[in-house]
Amino acid sequence: MRRLPPLRSLEAFIRIVRLGSAKAAAAELALSPSALSRRVSALEDHIAKKLFLRQHQAMKLTEDGQALFDAVAPVLDELVEQLEAQTGDNRLLRLRLAVMPLFGEQRLVPRLAELRRLHPTLHIDMDSSANPVPKLGDTLDAAIILSMEPDPSLHCVQLDQNFVHAITSRALADELGAEPKTDLLARQNFFVHSGMEGSFEAWRESVGLTTKYRPIVDHYDSGALMLEAAAQGLGIAIMHADHLARSGDDRLSPLYPQIKVASPYSYWFVCRPRALENRPVRMFMNWLMAAQL
Repeated sequence: MRRLPPLRSLEAFIRIVRLGSAKAAAAELALSPSALSRRVSALEDHIAKKLFLRQHQAMKLTEDGQALFDAVAPVLDELVEQLEAQTGDNRLLRLRLAVMPLFGEQRLVPRLAELRRLHPTLHIDMDSSANPVPKLGDTLDAAIILSMEPDPSLHCVQLDQNFVHAITSRALADELGAEPKTDLLARQNFFVHSGMEGSFEAWRESVGLTTKYRPIVDHYDSGALMLEAAAQGLGIAIMHADHLARSGDDRLSPLYPQIKVASPYSYWFVCRPRALENRPVRMFMNWLMAAQL
């Protein structure tokens, strides 16, 4: 049988990468910095490759280090889960997750039965309040957010790339016609999600609604309420095309569907790097990436 690599060294290596800090990894493993360094050196000796470039207090992955992490980390995660499954431990696992209401309603909750079948002991506490990122690592384990560029200090997984659509009632769509007429559009009431003005700016530029026009803009903090207001004929909601497609609401219609505007925002799964050592976080993230909601 071929000799196994030093597993404690592999554990130290993976923790350094996931936590982004040798100091944090040493604290997690209850090791001194020198003991942690010896474990990494033992792994480098075993594979005869340099894994980190040591720059003062920082440790930066080499190309060989990144390749090893990409190859080994998923395998070790799977090994841990298989070993835990063999222990007969059916204790409840709980994930504290923030999720935007419309993503939860349209994309997450309809697929949770699949997650439950795969991981029967995993349960999720959901928080749909605004601005969840500051609560990560405190009252939240992870979050699904809509953002241009998440905080680079977080572990971030991009979940989609979408297009911006103007969504309104069928009656108003018929009234406004098949091609944009700026004078007519300038007199409309628009609904924009709070903090996502970039979507409206991208869309209005594409239809020639320049800054000399000053349409009325109402801000909402709920995508579901924006869709309902649009369905009631109260105005035009500027949202992702995906939101319209998943709504199943035949009262709604896209305005000028031939105009494709790339959204500056994407849905992201985010957590603190340290949270990746939390089994519920890792289980949910792996399922989310595989499910492609």
